[in-house]
Amino acid sequence: MPAETDPTKLMKQQVGKAAADRVVSGSIVGLGTGSTAAYMIEFLGEKLKSGELKDIKGIPTSFQGTVLAKQYGIPLTTLDEADRIDIAIDGADEVDPQKNLIKGGGAAHTQEKIVDCLAETFIVVVDSSKLVDKLGTTFLLPVEVIPMAIAPVMRKIEALGGQPTLRMGVKKAGPVVTDNGNLIVDVKFDQGIDDPAGLDTILNNIPGVLENGLFVGVTDTVLIGEIVDGTPIVREL
Repeated sequence: MPAETDPTKLMKQQVGKAAADRVVSGSIVGLGTGSTAAYMIEFLGEKLKSGELKDIKGIPTSFQGTVLAKQYGIPLTTLDEADRIDIAIDGADEVDPQKNLIKGGGAAHTQEKIVDCLAETFIVVVDSSKLVDKLGTTFLLPVEVIPMAIAPVMRKIEALGGQPTLRMGVKKAGPVVTDNGNLIVDVKFDQGIDDPAGLDTILNNIPGVLENGLFVGVTDTVLIGEIVDGTPIVREL
């Protein structure tokens, strides 16, 4: 890996490496999505190549993870073949003091939730900017919706006090389409989210909603990258 000079990227590298260091030989690993998780996947590949790690298999949470795992030589398996996931490592868009999360900035939260909830241990890797006192205060809540249900789902969300917007593509005409072929509605709550567990249940009970980005009571460990006096450090929440 080339030497990195940008402090933010260096911090993401360090926290990705700290998470990769917690993977032991023989593990089935849930491979998360996003920029920090990408470094973790790269470090896992290096550890396999050097022989420091042996006999690990990855279960990716997105097309991005699949591509990176192949690039760095991590053998892949599926939920059909694997009887367990020993450890999952993934990023987050917000983390509250109870280790509840908002995820879905990369539109992969449905597959992430499946893998992360199945894992024996779920480690979240973030930088300190993702820490919040209350979920929904800095990041919109992503909700994955089946295309035919977009209008009624958005009306239901408005009735709950949310302000939904359809996520549009960048460098693509039209909306973002998930790996599952669905659309993403990003929801703003003016006062943040008071009851993440309750809202999680309510949203997922709306017909047409596949999954929302609230991860409540799933996280075991949060590794936080910070810059202190110009030096990147990693601490645990």
